[in-house]
Amino acid sequence: MNQNILFPDLQDWDEKTQSVVFPAQVQGANIECRIGLSKLSEMALTLLKSTDSDIKEKALNLFEEYRFDIEEEVETLIELESFDEQGRLVVK
Repeated sequence: MNQNILFPDLQDWDEKTQSVVFPAQVQGANIECRIGLSKLSEMALTLLKSTDSDIKEKALNLFEEYRFDIEEEVETLIELESFDEQGRLVVK
């Protein structure tokens, strides 16, 4: 684990993009990170549907369950400087 990258225990569900949004702090700067519903489903080997009535709860629970794997992937993306046009990191 890279000690220069911190992951606060903050995450939320973005209904519009069907993704969990969470921050990473790198040298004092906050970077917005996202992981989509399809990637969460893939990691959990389960199918989540955007039409599920409790999709927010399910997605956030899966995020917590796979948090360390997701954070490792984000660390790699930061090292590779794989930012999108808005300066965010999207786990795909």
